[in-house]
Amino acid sequence: MPANLTLDTLRAAVEAGEIDTVLCCVCDMQGRLVGKRFHAQHFLDSGHKETHGCNYLLALDAEMVTVPGYKSASWESGYGDYVHKPDLGTLRRAPWLPGTAMVMADFLDHHGEPVPHAPRSVLKRQVERARAMGLEPMMATELEFFLFEESFEQLWDARYRRMTPVVRYNNDYGIFGSSREEAVMRPLRNTLFAAGIPVENTKGEAEAGQEEINIRYSDALDTADMHSIVKMVTKEIAHQQGRSVTFMAKYATDRAGSSSHIHQSLWRDGANAFRDPEGEHGMSALMRSYLAGLLAHAAECTYFLAPYVNSYKRFTVGMFAPTKAVWSTDNRTAGYRVCGADTKGVRVECRVGGADLNPYLALAAQLAAGLDGIEKGLELEPEMAGDMYSAEGVRAIPRNLREAAEALTGSAMLRAAFGDDVVDHYHRAATWEVEEADRLVSDVELMRGFERL
Repeated sequence: MPANLTLDTLRAAVEAGEIDTVLCCVCDMQGRLVGKRFHAQHFLDSGHKETHGCNYLLALDAEMVTVPGYKSASWESGYGDYVHKPDLGTLRRAPWLPGTAMVMADFLDHHGEPVPHAPRSVLKRQVERARAMGLEPMMATELEFFLFEESFEQLWDARYRRMTPVVRYNNDYGIFGSSREEAVMRPLRNTLFAAGIPVENTKGEAEAGQEEINIRYSDALDTADMHSIVKMVTKEIAHQQGRSVTFMAKYATDRAGSSSHIHQSLWRDGANAFRDPEGEHGMSALMRSYLAGLLAHAAECTYFLAPYVNSYKRFTVGMFAPTKAVWSTDNRTAGYRVCGADTKGVRVECRVGGADLNPYLALAAQLAAGLDGIEKGLELEPEMAGDMYSAEGVRAIPRNLREAAEALTGSAMLRAAFGDDVVDHYHRAATWEVEEADRLVSDVELMRGFERL
């Protein structure tokens, strides 16, 4: 797998005529990569130091609407600039585009300080907190999506009607059925690998046209960077092949949703600190307290795993999306699953998150909750067994975005970990989504009521 570029190797590639464009990318609130395309020579001359962009990039909704009510950016303050500071350790080739490299960048204010509510900044702060405890967060995300025969343009023009999954039936783990997906999936795997992203595999998932891609675990920041790149490149490759994909948590009422499970462990001195061969399921006391923190703060963190009204429609009984924030060993009906029990790879899998999550914010919230459990020495509640969908009297995942937003704004843990301004910023993002859902007339309302009411 190719190594990342340095400024020197980029300069050599530019001089050889191999690279002429550099993408300088920041992550917005929705987890999308936005930024600028630099001529490679200008990037080498000065662009690698910094560039600038409107601060509204962290105050918009998914449709690029300027949302009122943010403290950090508004019409009243004139929507000024933030600095985009390239993180040169992330400089890599972008082989899905000809002659192109890319780099991740951080949002800074004009004093050179990280913008606290920028997603990458939020995660960095929690990683630094773990490292101050002598721990290195290691994480991985599984990412699901749907692949359609029609192009993005065709589905836009058709208002997302008559959508044709590439495979017409549930093809979970199927080899024959997934062969017809290879026009997209094979170049996706190979392109990501050529970009230095350690792809492990792809597979058909548990719904018609649903796919999953798995990337090798890494440190938390690298995992979030790779996750955001994978989403963008998946769309790029599908577009190049005249196909389309969606990472919506739930694109159709009668279809399963798409998830983004988060695998997490803490390492010390190059070894998994979650492992204790003498502990139950091979779990260390550290892991037990971390998991106890995840459970204690599950409702407070749900917004960062399910940030839209649509996200909550994924939590459906019998469709492998959890409804209870409990833990169990190798049990896919639980919100938190212990994987790799009694092995050196023992870890926690959070199954709550949808494919629409922002990876930086989701990983940061998980870390904040788990580290709080460690700091407070929380005791892990007893393991649950059986079908968690039918379990009664146990901790439930918030049923909708309103409930999740209320838990978020009332979270003393997140306010201590992220800061009041950060929590208030994302609470406003949540309430805006609810307000818009309340305001908009849906196609379902039209179908149900046009003639019959």
